[in-house]
Amino acid sequence: MKTVFINCSPKKSLSASSYLISLQKIFVKGEKVVEKLRNKGDYQRVLDVIKDADNVVFSLPLYIDCLPSHVLPFLKEAETMCKENGVKFNVYSIINNGFIEGCQSEPVLRILKNFSDRAGLTFCGGIGIGGGVMLNVTRIMFLVQIVIFVLNLVLNFIQNGLVFPVGLVLGFLKSAGIILFFNAGVLLFISQMGFKINKSGYFGKKYTRILIPSFIFIIFADIFFIVISVFKGGIFRGLFSKKQPDDITISKEN
Repeated sequence: MKTVFINCSPKKSLSASSYLISLQKIFVKGEKVVEKLRNKGDYQRVLDVIKDADNVVFSLPLYIDCLPSHVLPFLKEAETMCKENGVKFNVYSIINNGFIEGCQSEPVLRILKNFSDRAGLTFCGGIGIGGGVMLNVTRIMFLVQIVIFVLNLVLNFIQNGLVFPVGLVLGFLKSAGIILFFNAGVLLFISQMGFKINKSGYFGKKYTRILIPSFIFIIFADIFFIVISVFKGGIFRGLFSKKQPDDITISKEN
């Protein structure tokens, strides 16, 4: 059985979509292939890979209640390729969004269902995940905690000769447990979908989210997006941008 995971995020690295694929792969058996779909230059390569796939898992972010713009033309080409070559596979999906509720991903699941029907494929459902960006941040936090934990172990061994100090180990396990709890809903549904992928079965539509209270999520999300907008799309970009707006010539006909 061959399962192709398509990372549809336009980000080059550290995207929530890639993180969710890495989790899903744990629960899928057989041959597993991961492909990036970031622009039109990737279309043909990905189309060639999915021609003999048994299952295809689309992992992507929600952009303005829809797919990222570069994915829609790909689906049109994939539809044509499937019809012309008699290609058949099961379609699964993992959609993450910046809202707190996973059900915001419903429009994308409908689009992928329509694509599957038109292309003669079998749509087997997917997972809508709220707070995808923050879940991705927990991955980075966990990696940082591991590094700090290892450094503390080394320093403690040098100073006190203890290999695994109880206090340090319990502190690390506590932090890891909190991060695991935040991801618990995602891990539950991803493990269930992995079982269905292995059986080429129907999974349906499931929705989950990062497991923190909404009012806390909103505070951190607001801070995060304000910082991102300032440094990537706000005042600093305007001040230091090398691009200048095109001159606009207004002509008046008499």
